[in-house]
Amino acid sequence: MQSWDEALAVTARAWARHCDFQHNIYLKEVQRVHPTFHSVGENLWTAYPPSSFSVKRAIQSWVNESKDYSYQRNSCTHVCGHYTQVVWANSYKVGCAVQLCPNGVKTFTAHEGAIFVCNYGPGGNVIGRRPYETNGAPCSRCKDSCVDRLCCSKERDIRRSYNWTPDWDPASRSKNFVDVLIVRPVVLILTCISAYAVHYLYPDVFCYE
Repeated sequence: MQSWDEALAVTARAWARHCDFQHNIYLKEVQRVHPTFHSVGENLWTAYPPSSFSVKRAIQSWVNESKDYSYQRNSCTHVCGHYTQVVWANSYKVGCAVQLCPNGVKTFTAHEGAIFVCNYGPGGNVIGRRPYETNGAPCSRCKDSCVDRLCCSKERDIRRSYNWTPDWDPASRSKNFVDVLIVRPVVLILTCISAYAVHYLYPDVFCYE
C-alpha cells in the first residue's frame, strides 16, 4: 500500500514548475530529490487545454497501460512503465503535484496547459525485476498488517514533515534572487539610516575615551 509523502510531493511540485514534459533530470542524483530515499521513481502526465486535466484521468491512463504489459515475459509491447511504477510492490510512498503552465508545456504544446507529476519512493522499474509477485496468497508476506489485500505498516506509513526543498527548485532560485537583489540592500540601507539617526540624536553614544 502506498501512503502520502510530503518530500516526494515537494519534489513533484518543484519539477512541475519547469513545465517540461520530460523526466526530472536530477532523479539519479542521491538526496537532490529526497532527503532519505536512495531512489525515486516518477510518472508524468500532461493536459491541453488545462480544463481537461483530471487526477483520476491521469492515473487511469497509467493503469490502462497494463494491457501492454506481459507479466510472464516481464516486458512491454508498448509503453507500460507508468503502470509498472504505479503497482510496484516496494514503492510504498507517493507524492504528486499539478502545475498550470500559461506559456505551454515544453516538448508537448506551446499553448496553455497543465502538467501532473507523481514521485514514488523507493523508485520502481528496476531492470530485470517484476513489479510484484504472484506466488502465495495476498498479504502472505506482510510484516505488519493487511488492508484491502495490500501490506501496510503503522511505522512505515506514518506521515512525516520535512524541512527540505530541492536546490534546483525554480521557486528557491527566485526567492534567493529577491533576497540578494532586494531584501539585503534594503536591510543594509535601513541599518545605515538607523546608525545615522542614533548618532544624530545621541552624538555621545559612539564616543569612547
